[in-house]
Amino acid sequence: MASRVSGLGVAGLSARGRVAALIAICLAELLVVLDNTLVNVALPSMAVQLKADMSGLQWIVDSFTLAFSGLLLAMGHLGDRFGRRKFMIIGLAGVAVMSGAGALSSGLGQVIAARAGMGVFAAVVFPATLALIINIFTVAKERAAAIALWTAMAGIAIAIGPITGGWLLNHFSWHSVFWINVPVALVAIVATLIAVPESRAAHVDRLDRVGIVLSLVGVTALVWSIIEAPKHGWLSAQSLAGYLLSVIALAVFVAWELRTRTPVLNMRLFRIRRFAVPSLAITVSYFCAFGFLFLITQYFQGVKEFSPLEFGIHSLPFAAAVGVGAPAATMLAQKVGTTAMIVSGMLILAVGMYVAGTVTPETEYLGPVVISMVLMGIGFAVVQGPATESIMGSVPLEEAGAGSAVNDTTREVGGALGVALLGSIMTSIYSREIAGKIAGIPDQIMNAQQKELASNTPISVLEIVKAPVNPLLAQAKTNLVEAMKVAAMQGASAASHVAVGVLLVTVVLVAVLLPWRPERGRSVLLGWRENDPEAADSAVRD
Repeated sequence: MASRVSGLGVAGLSARGRVAALIAICLAELLVVLDNTLVNVALPSMAVQLKADMSGLQWIVDSFTLAFSGLLLAMGHLGDRFGRRKFMIIGLAGVAVMSGAGALSSGLGQVIAARAGMGVFAAVVFPATLALIINIFTVAKERAAAIALWTAMAGIAIAIGPITGGWLLNHFSWHSVFWINVPVALVAIVATLIAVPESRAAHVDRLDRVGIVLSLVGVTALVWSIIEAPKHGWLSAQSLAGYLLSVIALAVFVAWELRTRTPVLNMRLFRIRRFAVPSLAITVSYFCAFGFLFLITQYFQGVKEFSPLEFGIHSLPFAAAVGVGAPAATMLAQKVGTTAMIVSGMLILAVGMYVAGTVTPETEYLGPVVISMVLMGIGFAVVQGPATESIMGSVPLEEAGAGSAVNDTTREVGGALGVALLGSIMTSIYSREIAGKIAGIPDQIMNAQQKELASNTPISVLEIVKAPVNPLLAQAKTNLVEAMKVAAMQGASAASHVAVGVLLVTVVLVAVLLPWRPERGRSVLLGWRENDPEAADSAVRD
């Protein structure tokens, strides 16, 4: 079944038209990815002004990610049914509206709610971007190049996000990182209306509402339990109840998806190794990258006391490595094969995370800090492009929206878990190490509210350093700040080592399960579209 399109149609687009459409699509993608990088830069300002502890900061990040990841599958199906271009425009408009709501927020709860709303509409946009690319670029080499650019947009967003956010925060309040989304969304809407043709699947199944609810409950319960674990205890009754709810919901979700005739997540796709194994690799790489970015925010602004703009400038090595590495890796994978690229990328990520774990408050920037960022960026880029190309090359065109949604869901679930787990590991160790020292601090240095905040996040260093203090208590203040920085890096080191372990296990799984010979391309699945069982069986084996 071919996709239907309006106007000239996908098949009627000239080369120039395809390029224009790709630029408009990548602009829409840029808006979604850019938002998280802007918010990361603004976290310290939000922590101080909104009196947010570490779990509050994690929720500012993960409320977006949870809503995003939980609804990607549903929105991918709806976009296939009602029109991907139409859904992309609706989503862009929604992101603009919810960004305005975030900019007008005055409390932590309002910010988290606005971020969740942005995540809902971002889920409307994102599956449409990759599905449209797959339908517009049907020639293998052109498709690989288009996906490479689509993947590189993450690097571009990471590059301009911290710099843009830092400049905004130097001149305006943290509300500006929400306002900036509005004009970007409007430009993306106009570009989409002008350059992108409509496309939808010729046939779509009934929406699996039960599956959507079960997946959302399962993932949300898991992330909520991990984020709140440092506060209540990793093995407290509350945490254990959350873990249990998550396991039950996800188990029922899998059972339901296997028996329903119209699953929101087509489990049959996971029988294809070139789909399932790269999906795992993307999940783990986003787990590490998002966790790394969250930790490095605490390091640059809490430990090194950088301004938002200084943070943006110093994070450029990571962004540059992603931007350069993603297109090159995708094209190189066409020659050496996806498996070699994914394994290499994850090993580079593991080395980068290990080096990051050796950083202390006294470590020079031009050394392990830069090296870890460059290695993380290269490893992340090397995994993303080839893995995405493998995933999207393993699904029929009429399932492009669903395949795109699965690809996006694995990314966002991995990112949410990375922020939740690695951030919570850091918080647990930081809180344990600093609790006794904070308890003995005189009230003249810190009041009760400041002590509570300082016991949860090293970013509170910024507020403590600025606060005036009696000269007789200056040494006590200096000792506290140094202790907070040391505790923060101890927590970050432990989190980095956990990430290294996860990466190495995944490397083994990828090396064993994914075929090493270069893939044969999208044609292996044409049997599904032509009702050829033999071809479909061959695709499943590969």
